[in-house]
Amino acid sequence: MTFPPIAMLKQLVRHECRQRREEGCDVGDIPQRVEEAGEGRDLLMGLYEQLRRLEVRPDFPFEEPNELDAIRAARPAGLTTNSGAIKIDKLVDDRLHGGWLGRCAGCALGKPLESPPFMTDARNIKRYLEFTSSWPLNNYISCNEEACRAVGLDEMHSRRSQREHIRYMEPDDDIRYTIMGLDILAEIGSRFTTRDVADWWLQKLGAARCYTAEEAVYRNLILLGATHDVATLTDEQLAEARDWLNPYREWIGAQIRAAGWALACTADPQRAALFAWRDATLSHVKNGVYGEMYCAAMIAAAAALNEPREIVSAGLAQIPERSRLADAIRRTMEYCRSIDFSADRFEDAINWLWEQFGDYDPVHSINNAAAVTAALLLGSRDFEKVITIAVMSGWDTDCNGATAGSVCGTMLGARRLPDKWTRPLNDVLLGEIPGFHPLPISKCARRHAKIARQLASGDG
Repeated sequence: MTFPPIAMLKQLVRHECRQRREEGCDVGDIPQRVEEAGEGRDLLMGLYEQLRRLEVRPDFPFEEPNELDAIRAARPAGLTTNSGAIKIDKLVDDRLHGGWLGRCAGCALGKPLESPPFMTDARNIKRYLEFTSSWPLNNYISCNEEACRAVGLDEMHSRRSQREHIRYMEPDDDIRYTIMGLDILAEIGSRFTTRDVADWWLQKLGAARCYTAEEAVYRNLILLGATHDVATLTDEQLAEARDWLNPYREWIGAQIRAAGWALACTADPQRAALFAWRDATLSHVKNGVYGEMYCAAMIAAAAALNEPREIVSAGLAQIPERSRLADAIRRTMEYCRSIDFSADRFEDAINWLWEQFGDYDPVHSINNAAAVTAALLLGSRDFEKVITIAVMSGWDTDCNGATAGSVCGTMLGARRLPDKWTRPLNDVLLGEIPGFHPLPISKCARRHAKIARQLASGDG
């Protein structure tokens, strides 16, 4: 069979039209010509190559480099890049445990809503929850057949994360990629490379657990013959594996991989962003990369800081000032300031987020990062408000709940997290990764604390 199948190819080229337009290119009449191409493979591939060759418009107001040195040179002046050294002690152990628990709780909260009616229209989340007398959200999602039908669902997603059935953190990519960072740092340490990440994917992750950008890159790595030895690939081949037929390269896939690196970089957002860059550039470019750097820097900063706005600023300090993501974060910060950080105004904030960023795909990095930012600022130091606002905002609900939960959980520490959210997990996660299935969540946190100590002492 010729790859990709023609229906998949056509969809990929459609997505590429949208991606190139968002990157600042003038796609002209190419979208129309894609539709007129029918099932002509050669025509579609020709249009795809035209899209790849397009240059960013001279009047595009954003500066979005990919290389690390250029990213660092484009960061905002005057923002602190590090939170300041802190002692790696029991307080940090508790914060890292909180980061793990917060991530799992936020992810589990959002998983039942990770389906099209909710991801494409946050109003359906309110409709569903009002039908079950649980708006605003204040507990894990309960399944209700009539409420499902009211929003056009046959059944609710992720039964094992529903309130009636949750007994552990069920398998999820937001958790598997956190395990990945922990596992690679434990085995290789701070010297790991992008190739090491690719090798981990091929050896431990598996193609069936990859989606969008990660699925495209996994496929391309296999086509390039990298299954047994990634080291044989040239830098050019790695770049081609990242880019070829991968219109998802600015979507959320890298952003959800941040915590595994960040939890080992306590109070060091710059190092967390560096590790995130090495990881993200396997599959993403531009704002897809910045999204992981931003979230990693926030999680690392949360191990030392106690104010959400300072944590957000620490993340913002690690990405290009004139990028679309930085612009979205600044606008979100200003909006949240204008409503006095009042979590009671969360519905206004959700509506504002959709007005500003609703044109992006539901799993794009920019809109979802803005939703996480709003949740952190509006929820402040209230863990329940942070993760529920992140999830009620729609789009990629489990990813946003996980990321917001990581940041807030790390800031507060495990001892300050409500039992209501942590007890149902029973300190167990199922990672579907060798050595992490099942495993106590607390053990993952202790492993991260050990690595954090090694990195802080220069031994990692």
